[in-house]
Amino acid sequence: MNKKIDETATTLITGQPVGATVQIVVDTLFARIKSEEYPTDTRLPSERTLASELGVARNTVREALDVLETQKVIRRRAGSGSFVTYKSSTPSNTPENSVADDTSPLDHLVVRGILEPEMVRLAVINMTPRQITELSKTLSQIEAILTDVDEFIGFEEKIYMQIAEGTGNPLLASCYRLTIETYRQSFRTKLRRRNLTPKRIQDYQKRYNTLFNAIASRDVASAVEFIKLHLVEEQKLLLQEF
Repeated sequence: MNKKIDETATTLITGQPVGATVQIVVDTLFARIKSEEYPTDTRLPSERTLASELGVARNTVREALDVLETQKVIRRRAGSGSFVTYKSSTPSNTPENSVADDTSPLDHLVVRGILEPEMVRLAVINMTPRQITELSKTLSQIEAILTDVDEFIGFEEKIYMQIAEGTGNPLLASCYRLTIETYRQSFRTKLRRRNLTPKRIQDYQKRYNTLFNAIASRDVASAVEFIKLHLVEEQKLLLQEF
């Protein structure tokens, strides 16, 4: 019988014997899931991608995914991949949930309008070459998506968090993480899923490519101007929804 997941642990205790390398992969993926690098309902990278990234064989990754599925951390869908099902047992009266309950879509957009221009400005100045490379990898992943809305949203959140962390300001990054969590818990997530048509996904892919080019070339003015125009477009879309 599987052991209960310890919500405070950063590793996953399994009720089955596994090799040391497999356990390392299990712990690595579980830590990423708990930190919401891979949020609930999003698809994990492919076995091939994970194997390359972690420097292990594909069968090691496959065995680790077997463990995570057994522990109900992920769910596999034939032909589609592995999706995160893990949800923290955080009480519903936590501050984050209270904020989400009290935040309207307009409130959320206002906060984004305050944070994102400065966040992008600082990221252009402070992102390390390694962080820019990681951002480029995420951009490549999001550009490969054609119709999978949940996967698109997951990578979109990852792009914004990479930019936030690239500011070098942990408090700003924490504030923006709360913005993402609030968005994820609010009803507007459903509206976004409904409006992310394949055509709109392509449009966003082009936008994020433009933003990345501005960041990679250290063009502060272009990056900030872009994000301001992007927020205007988001406001127009919001007005269409109501």
